[in-house]
Amino acid sequence: MRVLVLGGDGYLGWPTALHLSDKGHEVAVLDNFARRGYDAELGVESLVPIESLADRITAWKEVSGRTITSYEGDLLDAEFLFEAVRGFAPDAIVHYAEQRSAPYSMIDREHAVYTQHNNVVGTLNLLYAIAEINPAIHLVKLGTMGEYGTPNIDIEEGWLDLEHNGRKDRVLFPKRPGSFYHLTKVHDSHNIEFTCRAWGLRATDLNQGVVYGQQTPQTALDPRLATRFDYDAVFGTVLNRFVIQAVLGQPLTVYGKGAQTRGLIDIRDTVECIRLAVEHPAEPGEFRVFNQMTESLSVAGIADLVADRFPGPVQIEQLENPRTEAPEHYYNVKHTGLVGLGLEPHLLSDTLIESMFDIVGANKHRVNPEKLRPTVRWRGALKG
Repeated sequence: MRVLVLGGDGYLGWPTALHLSDKGHEVAVLDNFARRGYDAELGVESLVPIESLADRITAWKEVSGRTITSYEGDLLDAEFLFEAVRGFAPDAIVHYAEQRSAPYSMIDREHAVYTQHNNVVGTLNLLYAIAEINPAIHLVKLGTMGEYGTPNIDIEEGWLDLEHNGRKDRVLFPKRPGSFYHLTKVHDSHNIEFTCRAWGLRATDLNQGVVYGQQTPQTALDPRLATRFDYDAVFGTVLNRFVIQAVLGQPLTVYGKGAQTRGLIDIRDTVECIRLAVEHPAEPGEFRVFNQMTESLSVAGIADLVADRFPGPVQIEQLENPRTEAPEHYYNVKHTGLVGLGLEPHLLSDTLIESMFDIVGANKHRVNPEKLRPTVRWRGALKG
């Protein structure tokens, strides 16, 4: 199949492109390199050095013999996007090309507006490109478990069978997102579901949990193929951040009591989930939703796990929670769809967290310790 990966220079986009290419698909990547720009803005850099996209593609050609096509541009530029889709003629499009950080979206009004405009309008342009160029293209969209919030009922896979006043219907699961970033994913889901219903598009919405890890079998083949490893409090995911703090001898910073529960997934499972979704497309007119996570754990539980696995003393520090969220809550998520397609999950109990300690140890000189502690507060952007 021909697969276009949007956001193909990013933390997940790049290893996804390699995984699909390695499995025999014809792959192209598209990116505007905004993610590298956020690093410059925030004064941080990936813990693991990352090459330019051009050098990465060259290295993959040398290692695998396979070619990845690249497009440089922005989804907000509809003319460019239409030309790229028309030129590559994909069978499937994998969409990672959004600002993906909740804290970044909560810095202030400017960052909230940027996130909403960039994410929602870019996706809307993409839906029009698919509809007008080839409605048979299968859209695989990366959403987030954060769309759901923490309802006091089981979280189904996207849809909910509802009975009200003696009548029954099937509706999208109610959403209670926790940031302006998570809100963009909800808006995306509604726009995509509408275009499937109104225009007959086909789409798979993957509500992904917190991703951990930095290596896949493909990125490990050559240092030039490495994907980024974010550690800062704005873009760094919680388990990755805890691993870095342990190696540096810093306390693991748990927000509040740490009773907040998160859905988790290994980066190797993320790229495999994408492959499974691409190779088993939704039907025309179908808006298919999978909860892309393999297990759940409280933030305090994640900290305890890292402390237990690290070969040295580790302290855990409870900080005032900068976010507006329930301090503890019910959390039971259905996530059987991708397993049904063939996913064989890597669970935390099976994962060599020790290998992450080694990666961090080799690059710890690149860490700016000041960037590990939270500075963005959900109410901090309000004036007065």
